[in-house]
Amino acid sequence: MQFGDILRGLLEQDGISQKQLADALNLAPSTLGNYIRGLREPDFATLSRIADYFGVTADFLLGRCPPEGLSHEEEELVRLYRALSAQGKRLLRSIGELLFRQEGGAEKA
Repeated sequence: MQFGDILRGLLEQDGISQKQLADALNLAPSTLGNYIRGLREPDFATLSRIADYFGVTADFLLGRCPPEGLSHEEEELVRLYRALSAQGKRLLRSIGELLFRQEGGAEKA
């Protein structure tokens, strides 16, 4: 899958318009449109901002395979996380950090 297809999928998944994302990333809407159509590619800094915005990795945006060794349960958690809104992702991370601390996460890590 190409970068533009992945980016289009993330926009659709989160219900975000190209203009909304362009505004959030301080990009011209035409630049973002060119990324989606595969006419241009983002520089590293922009790729990083896009990844941060959606809560995914640059590898994911570039269509690279997910890390090997994830259990089915871990893959399902990643899939669910990616389907959440930005607010839902922040909430889930906060809950995860709370659980980690409650279980003595720093000692187990």
